[in-house]
Amino acid sequence: MLELREIRKIYNAGTVTELKLFDGFHLVVPDGQFVSIVGSNGSGKTSLLNLLCGSIPLDGGDILIDGKSIRKQKDYQRYASIGRVYQNPSLGTCPNLTMLENLSLADNKGKTFGLGFGINRKRIAFYRDELASLGLGLEDKMEVKMGALSGGQRQAVALLMATMTPLKFLILDEHTAALDPKTAETIMVLTGKIVREKGLTAMMVTHHLRYAVEYGDRLLMLHHGQIVLDRAGQEKQETATEELLQIFNQYSIL
Repeated sequence: MLELREIRKIYNAGTVTELKLFDGFHLVVPDGQFVSIVGSNGSGKTSLLNLLCGSIPLDGGDILIDGKSIRKQKDYQRYASIGRVYQNPSLGTCPNLTMLENLSLADNKGKTFGLGFGINRKRIAFYRDELASLGLGLEDKMEVKMGALSGGQRQAVALLMATMTPLKFLILDEHTAALDPKTAETIMVLTGKIVREKGLTAMMVTHHLRYAVEYGDRLLMLHHGQIVLDRAGQEKQETATEELLQIFNQYSIL
């Protein structure tokens, strides 16, 4: 279980541009829950993910996983149990390495690196099966450099890489925003499939209200660092995109 307890975050403290984004923010995410997060620009969506991953420091409060504080952990320590897929497909992969090399790096996350070969040839068949499960024909392109793939293909592989090792949480940071509509749909279908089949706890920030409605079993809307909408279970399932848009517009003009 993830708990963000009395979170405080202030940008540019003590200056004329001071912004108190979070002040006593609280959120609990049970194991296995897929949370979709929406909100206008500046609402705190990405900052929330960055605080969780340790990319930016807390100014108060605590973050607990299974009752244990991770506040003092560095970002690289947190990533041992957190997978993250970014908006930019190039951020989750190494463009000058082949797909096989990228998958090998992801497969070894959290393990000790020595002076041996980075690629375990015994795992190649496993990588092929994982790529084949994406349904994009990438299993026959393992020797192709990542930089030569399309943005959608790279994002699909980044999603696979992020979930290759056992995780506590999967963080999806507007991971379809840079893709064309057709490719974005493909990536969302893959996202739903992977989260469901692996039983992951996931948090997805998106500007696409339909995705927030159709995917996940809990829906949050943030506004100025506060949760203004929280729907789960049947209530979330009954939420229509048109209704969510109306609520979004009410807050976005404030």
